[in-house]
Amino acid sequence: MPDRWSDVDEGELDAHMLVSTGHLPADTDVQALLEEGHARYRSLGDGVVADYIPALACASPEWFGAAIVGTRGGVFQVGDARHEFSIQSVSKPFVFALVVDSLGADEARRRLGVNSTGLPFNSVMAIELGDDRTINPMVNAGAIATTSLVPGDTADDKWRFVLRGLSRFAGRALAIDDEVYASEMSSNRRNQGIAHLLDSYDRMYFDPDAATDVYTRQCSVRVSATDLAVMGATLADGGVNPVTGERVVAASTCRRVLAVLATAGLYEHSGDWLYDVGLPGKSGVSGGIVTIAPGKGAVGTFSPPLDVAGNSVRGQRLTRFLSDRLGLNLFASQPEHERG
Repeated sequence: MPDRWSDVDEGELDAHMLVSTGHLPADTDVQALLEEGHARYRSLGDGVVADYIPALACASPEWFGAAIVGTRGGVFQVGDARHEFSIQSVSKPFVFALVVDSLGADEARRRLGVNSTGLPFNSVMAIELGDDRTINPMVNAGAIATTSLVPGDTADDKWRFVLRGLSRFAGRALAIDDEVYASEMSSNRRNQGIAHLLDSYDRMYFDPDAATDVYTRQCSVRVSATDLAVMGATLADGGVNPVTGERVVAASTCRRVLAVLATAGLYEHSGDWLYDVGLPGKSGVSGGIVTIAPGKGAVGTFSPPLDVAGNSVRGQRLTRFLSDRLGLNLFASQPEHERG
C-alpha cells in the first residue's frame, strides 16, 4: 500500500497527538463485576478443548480464570487467573509490536500487510489470493514472517529478543513450556509449509525453518490470564507497563497494533467480535484471550473449551459482559443531553 498517509513523523505524533481515553470505574465495582461475570459463565459447557497439538489435549475444560489490569496499575483477578498455559497466538500482537518498534510502522506494513483475510488462521489460500503475498501479523503466515523480522543474526538471537520482549510486556520473567514446544514441533508441518511458500514469494526475511522454530518457541511461552491482562494494559497505556512503569514500545506503535487487532484478532470472527465487544482482542488455542480498552486497561481470560473458529467460549462471553458493564466498548456513546 502506498505511504500517502505517512506524512507525519511518529515521534512528533507521540509528542503532540490528542487522545480519546477514560478510566475504569471504582476498584470495588471492577472486582465485583469481574466476579459476577465469572460466576455467570463458569458452568457454561459449550466448546471443545484443542487437540491438534497433543500437549494441549490434556487441559481441563473446567479451568476458568480472568483478570483486569488498569492503566493506573490496579490488578483484579478471579478464578484460575494465575494458572499458567502456553500463550500460543496471543503472542502475535506483542511480537508484532516489537517488530513495528524496531522497523517502523510503514516498513512493517510494507513487508507484512495489515488487512484482514476473512479466512482461518492457518490458511494457505490467503497467501495465494493476495496480489503482493502479504497477509497480516495475526494469522500464522503473517506471524511467522513477523518473527523472521525480529532483530538478531541467528535464531537464538531472535529467540532471546522475543522472550525478553514478551517478559517486559508481562512485567516478569517468562519461560518456555518445553513439553508444548516439543509437541508443536512434532506436529507443525503446515506452518513449515507456509513458511516455505512465503519464502518462494520473497516474503520471509530469515531462513524459513529457523523462523518457524522461533515462532513455535514463541507460542510455547507460559503465561497466565493475569499476565495477558498486564501485557494488554501495556498496549492500552501507550506502551508503558502500568505495573512496572517501564516503557516497552512507543505510543505510536500501540495504536498501529491495536488497529490490526481490531480487524483480524479473532480471525474470521473478528467482525462479530467487534460488533459484540467493540474492542481489539486476540485469542489463542490454549484458551487465552487478551482484550484491550485503550487508555483504560485490559482483560485477560483463560478457559480451554473453544468454538469452531478456535476462540474460547467462556472467555468471549465474559469479555462481552465486562465490556458492556464496565463501559469499555469503543463505539458506545451517550447523547449529550442525557449526560449528568
